[in-house]
Amino acid sequence: MSKPRRSFPPEFKQEAVDLYHRSGKSGCQVARELGIGQTTLNRWTRQAATAPLGTKSFLAAEELKVLRREVDQLRMERDILKKAVAFFAKESS
Repeated sequence: MSKPRRSFPPEFKQEAVDLYHRSGKSGCQVARELGIGQTTLNRWTRQAATAPLGTKSFLAAEELKVLRREVDQLRMERDILKKAVAFFAKESS
């Protein structure tokens, strides 16, 4: 049987990439010390490299997901309130 897929928080991913860049060690060494696969560290490094300069890519991506979810919720609430206003405006006329 295969192992269940592990998930890592964005903070851990960002710290792993930062450690790799700061330490001067090989990717294999850093990955082994962190208990992750080298391909995983390489993928995280590529993802961080494609992010805009000055951003913490994994943290920004997580925050973006949360904000998009919140925007969807607010739009739904706005639409419900618009319908309620239209309904009560029609009744009072």
